[in-house]
Amino acid sequence: MIRLILNILWFILGGWISGLLWLFGGAVLALTVVGLPWSFAAWRIASYSFWPFGREVVWGGEADGKGIGCFGVGLNIIWFVFAGWYIALSHVLIAFAEAITIIGIPFALKDLELAKLALAPVGATIRDKP
Repeated sequence: MIRLILNILWFILGGWISGLLWLFGGAVLALTVVGLPWSFAAWRIASYSFWPFGREVVWGGEADGKGIGCFGVGLNIIWFVFAGWYIALSHVLIAFAEAITIIGIPFALKDLELAKLALAPVGATIRDKP
């Protein structure tokens, strides 16, 4: 019940904006053939951004014991240079503003997870918490 309430508050107070921006960014990336690997990652982040509570991020290779490989690392480096750092910075700034209030701390923690995802999205998956 708490997860539902937190997700509804998250969605109303800005999660829908964040999710739509990630969807839009993924659509723009999908217009180019080169951007397809990042567009799928952006759409995964969008789904998490819409409804984050009760879900968790599984980083590349944690679920199956395999890594993301050299190609995935290269994609994450390119992403970090051209987009990841300033998207992550925006999530960190929002998390700081949320953490100032005691009530906003759970939201700040989710924004910090989104910041970490924004730094290296390729290879990360989202799953429901057990």
